[in-house]
Amino acid sequence: MSAPSPPPAAPPTAAPASPPWAHRPSSHLRAGAVLLVLTLLVSGFAYPLLVTGIAQIIDPYAANGSLLSYNNTTVGSALIAQNTSAPYLFWERPSLSDYNTTEGMITPDGPTDPALAEWFNETIAYMREYGNFTVNATLPIWFVSPSGSTIDPDLTPEAVLVQVPRVANATNLSFDYLTNFINAHITNPPIPYLGVQYVDVLQLDLDLLPILGKGA
Repeated sequence: MSAPSPPPAAPPTAAPASPPWAHRPSSHLRAGAVLLVLTLLVSGFAYPLLVTGIAQIIDPYAANGSLLSYNNTTVGSALIAQNTSAPYLFWERPSLSDYNTTEGMITPDGPTDPALAEWFNETIAYMREYGNFTVNATLPIWFVSPSGSTIDPDLTPEAVLVQVPRVANATNLSFDYLTNFINAHITNPPIPYLGVQYVDVLQLDLDLLPILGKGA
């Protein structure tokens, strides 16, 4: 009787295949780093340069900050009000931040806050003394309330015209002259009936200074 045959030998175990290059952790890290660099280059450099270049071609005045000059000196921006208190100039809208562009928006007083009534009383007294010599003058809301940014230089024509008596008294210019001067500075909304007429008071004052023979 012959001896039993030995069992067949097990096939050699193959070494596990290495993952494809695209699935290696190092490749994911490398792709993420490349995407991050490309995003920074596009959004941080290429896009701002493109938009700035287009703006400089289309409207360089606005692209450079809408700067206003007087006697070849930059005195401000047509977008930012200034604290004007000279009696011979038109005053701008009240500011909760005292026209400080670094403070941002300050939350206005609420309707039940005693500070609100105090602030309005001060504003009304201010108008009676400097804005209009009529005791029962109607005060345009734009002149007794701050704008959303508190540094908006624009006022409605009514809020500028109410100051004519004070400016006329300080400059000896006639009511008619100042009224026509203001009317010439009224800007209409880009689309009729969508928006209100307004006057950029800073530009108005800069145009008034040469007539008065005064510096900025």
